[in-house]
Amino acid sequence: MGTGTGIPRPLLITTAAMASAVLLFPVPATAQPGPPGGDGDGVHRERAAAGQGQAARTPAGAAAKALDARTPGLRHDGGYPRRTTLTPPAPNPADKSLKLGLTPYHSIAPKLNELQKLGSDRVSVEVAGRSAGGHQLYLVTLTAPESDREAREQERMRELIENSPAAAAKDRRIKASYKAPVFINNNIHGNEWEGTDAALELIEDLAKAKDHKTADLLAKTRIYLNVTANPDGRIAGTRANANGFDLNRDFITATQPEARAIRQIAIDKQPAVMIDLHGYVNGTLIEPTTPPHGENYEYDLFLKNSYANALGMEAAVNGLGYTAAKDGVEPAVIPFRDQEEGWDDWPPIFTPQYMPFQGAVAAHTIEFPMQVNNRSYDTLPVAELRRRAAINTDIAGAAMRATLDYTAQKRSSVVADQIETFRRGAVGAAQVPVSQETVPGVPGIGPEDVYTTDFPRAYVVPAGRGQRSATAAARLVDHLVANDVRVERARRDFRLGGRSYEAGSYVVDMRQPKRGLANVILYEGRDISADVSTMYDISGWSLGLLWGASVEKVQKAAGGVDVPGRTVHAASPTGYVAPRGDLRLRLDDPKELAALNSLLRNGVQVRRTADGSALVPASARKKAAALAGRYGVAFHATKAKGVAPMHRTRVAAAVTPGELFALREMGFEVLPVSTGALNAGSFDWSAADVLFVSSGLEYGKLDAAARGAFDAFVAEGGGVVGRGSSGAALNAEAGLLAAKPVEGNGDANGVVRVVNAGGPVTGGAPEHTFVYSPMWFTDLGPGVRVDQSYGAGNPLVSGHWRAAADGSGGPADAAGKAAVVSGTSAKGGAGVVLFGTEPLFRAHPKGAFAQVGRALINSAR
Repeated sequence: MGTGTGIPRPLLITTAAMASAVLLFPVPATAQPGPPGGDGDGVHRERAAAGQGQAARTPAGAAAKALDARTPGLRHDGGYPRRTTLTPPAPNPADKSLKLGLTPYHSIAPKLNELQKLGSDRVSVEVAGRSAGGHQLYLVTLTAPESDREAREQERMRELIENSPAAAAKDRRIKASYKAPVFINNNIHGNEWEGTDAALELIEDLAKAKDHKTADLLAKTRIYLNVTANPDGRIAGTRANANGFDLNRDFITATQPEARAIRQIAIDKQPAVMIDLHGYVNGTLIEPTTPPHGENYEYDLFLKNSYANALGMEAAVNGLGYTAAKDGVEPAVIPFRDQEEGWDDWPPIFTPQYMPFQGAVAAHTIEFPMQVNNRSYDTLPVAELRRRAAINTDIAGAAMRATLDYTAQKRSSVVADQIETFRRGAVGAAQVPVSQETVPGVPGIGPEDVYTTDFPRAYVVPAGRGQRSATAAARLVDHLVANDVRVERARRDFRLGGRSYEAGSYVVDMRQPKRGLANVILYEGRDISADVSTMYDISGWSLGLLWGASVEKVQKAAGGVDVPGRTVHAASPTGYVAPRGDLRLRLDDPKELAALNSLLRNGVQVRRTADGSALVPASARKKAAALAGRYGVAFHATKAKGVAPMHRTRVAAAVTPGELFALREMGFEVLPVSTGALNAGSFDWSAADVLFVSSGLEYGKLDAAARGAFDAFVAEGGGVVGRGSSGAALNAEAGLLAAKPVEGNGDANGVVRVVNAGGPVTGGAPEHTFVYSPMWFTDLGPGVRVDQSYGAGNPLVSGHWRAAADGSGGPADAAGKAAVVSGTSAKGGAGVVLFGTEPLFRAHPKGAFAQVGRALINSAR
């Protein structure tokens, strides 16, 4: 694929090529190219805890903290500086930063206390939240001093830019004195350390500087630095946080407290420019990216600024004087200019790809070059690791300073472009396709770079009979509001787009400043399979289709969106308990599973009904009321009779970190297990009722004793739920269920249409789910039930799913095939369920979570 100027973009090096590519430099194990944030090892799917075939073993306490965490809003009152005396944590000699000669987490707070005194009129520190592991997140603000009145004026201008952009464009005060906000995010991958140290050096330099350039910079900007976005990983030397989550995949779902803290910084501070510091790609990678580009961005404004800032960062990095021959450092790379595909900004899951929806008109991933993590950390001499870390810190600092220079020099135009971004949303203006004419100065723009969308006029989340789940609707509305999307709730019945809706329905008028964010959350997405040959991470997502709520798109609305309603700051309560009689709790939503598990944990005698719901006795009404308030679930009156008692389900789990988190979110008692644990004889099968396998447990690698113990568990009625290739392999090797797994294209992922057969597993399930490396089942034996099938035709709604080179494994092969199957084990009375989909993937398919919960409950002994 060529560019618009005929200058070819080199194709990103493939994973196979990366494995053998080595820099010609005398020191071994140099960094190698790879996708964003990728440490040179290809696509980062969510696998087992350490990506080494081990099942996730996240501490339950960390998951509980993440689930219960509330994100504090940052201060809007008072002037600058805002001093906070931080309490340093106890020294930790095991902090992985120490080996690299970098700043351990426990030394950051003392350093920031010192810097606040050193630069007392310029340096402010706030605690932006806590990590999953309980560590404080430090936000530093650098700016010229502001009185209370001056700070209030800055806030007035910031709010005007977002909420009244047309007026902001004419506001003389904004043009003269609004400080352009810059956000520098560091160490979001815990074992990509050096951004933190560069940030501390930058803070100290700007605190002490007496020159006119620094004074001018601080007068024109506010610089916000998230010193370490992932202290858990920094300490442990892991990419993920204490919950095992890759935080740079979490932004559209925001399951983790660290991502929610960054989201709040984006909302409260409204950065116009941001950079995100990563490693390790040699030469230094500086976005903007290759196609496909997010179609919900105002990409012309974004590309204009991102490319210009990238050139400045490139010059600064190369200007440090490091060379391949002398230091092992290759020249910097700008993917938009230098590569053809593979470094896309399509999904809104990465920090720089989320920030444009909050007003950033330049946002970048920066990958410094010299690898110091993973195998390099364990094998290279300490002196070499420290040499590399020092180079990376130097390069990170150069990127930061170049970004600040760009923002100060272009303050007026950067702010004007942020205002224009919000203005287009507010008035419903059409997007401007990128071209040589619309983005002058950016070479190589071609038709392959044009990605735009037609925004609908509104979305409606209907109430009453039009809503499949009030609990799911409330979750979706609260998520929209948390992302600063404007939502209204109708006070009375209304008509919109030719359809009638009941009072209580929620309306998202798409003429609002953050329409791109509203659309990227709610829309169904797009099939981009034909557009590019490869993608880095997920290609399809849709919380509107996957979170279990009913969402209706209003393409056009004659007369506008004039709904009698009020702006909401939180969804209306959805909890309900019938005043009399026994109670029926449906199990279609993860919160309903959580409520059920709480009842069972507290000794309530719950029975299963014929349709798979939970029958709660009238005597438990008080406990039901408490849970209805906590989870927003409904307990309706019923005269149904229970067909069997329900018991607390204890789950032995060999799963990914995200799946482990989801199981705990649904209230299951989870016992992490793995091949190693079983072979060590350290796992007690009597403590488990059902096994869930998706990663880290291989039947063929069990020794004779472990295999015998597993077979005995199944023979005694222990259930098995398997997902993906690991689950299917265990099923086949253990001889449980007669079903032949067929693997589709391993790179395929996205939102797919499905047909549910109802019954104990997929009863009440939505008509869409998520797949990654999709699988289906054929040659089903007697008694094997098809619970869910892929839709007919092309089941892919949005994402990237091509057939393999030989024409197999595409969506046409999957159409109509079994996606979820169940039955009774051939080795005894155990229930077995196999998933070819990804119903617990990173909180994207919340509406499908209950399928796994029901499978576990109904398969348990």
